[in-house]
Amino acid sequence: MRTHVEDFVRARCAEELQANGFEYPSRVLLDFVSGGKSVRPTFVYLGWLCGAGESEAALRAAASIELLHGFALLQDDVMDESGTRRGRPAAHVRLARWHEEQGLSGSPARFGESAAVLLGDLCLVWSERMLRESEVEAAALGRVWPRYDAMRAELAVGQLADLVNDAARVPTLEQVLDIARRKSGNYTVRRPLELGAAMAGCPEPVMGVLGEYGVLVGEAFQLRDDLLGIFGEPSLTGKPANADLRERKATTVVALAERLAGPSGRARLHDLWRRDTFDDSAVQTARELIVDSGAPQRAEQMIADRVEDARTLLADSVLDPAATAALQQMALLCTRRST
Repeated sequence: MRTHVEDFVRARCAEELQANGFEYPSRVLLDFVSGGKSVRPTFVYLGWLCGAGESEAALRAAASIELLHGFALLQDDVMDESGTRRGRPAAHVRLARWHEEQGLSGSPARFGESAAVLLGDLCLVWSERMLRESEVEAAALGRVWPRYDAMRAELAVGQLADLVNDAARVPTLEQVLDIARRKSGNYTVRRPLELGAAMAGCPEPVMGVLGEYGVLVGEAFQLRDDLLGIFGEPSLTGKPANADLRERKATTVVALAERLAGPSGRARLHDLWRRDTFDDSAVQTARELIVDSGAPQRAEQMIADRVEDARTLLADSVLDPAATAALQQMALLCTRRST
């Protein structure tokens, strides 16, 4: 699947970037798309297999969603001011260094951010083009487009909600989970599954099962992501340590800590979130308060509960045994991860 993406991007870069003199931005983009885990394309293809047989065209169509993910990550790193991605300097950081090396006028940082946003825009355009040119028949693609448009809009609105998701405002766990579903959970599991199943022409009972499974595993995926954002090992996650805490994001783990902490712990958390600066000492204190609240253990239990509910749902469903087995395995792979 990754080969399909890399081949497509290589051809597009040669035609639209390198042909116009942008050799280095092309290299940055090719490096970027070569490092993903292809979780979302895998779910698209599993959705397809719930109603149709093996298909190279469907595989290409599924692979196109990795470019939509590339668009989201490139712009997310700019918005979050993340210095690294997948253990390497983020695209906007590399592009800023290139600007400086070229001796161009203006701010290298501003250039890097602007150029990364534009590379993200190219990924967004190319994702749709790759899907359209996948050789999946027109009738099948016709069933995809409305869901594809809705997924992209949901992703953008979820990202906007995440930008204003400030721990100092003390949102409830329910509010944080809603943002997590729209920004990540649905977009990672549920919507890709539904895209693939719609493309295959799956009947409504199958669509219903996949939708329920997608909600459960999508939430578990985001809970794991939030735990890794605080307690993950940067050498494995490829992301800066404690980035979510430094940005004072109200993640699910933070919301759980707010709910579970006693009055003293809750007051200390509120004081931390309202500080003008958030240094290493504040990060360490926040981590200790979160651990003391029992939030990590509760998050682990929520993950386990959702995975178990998803597996039970599949066991009692109308899905083909082979599809059921694959989806059960994916539920575990998505939630028992360290990256």
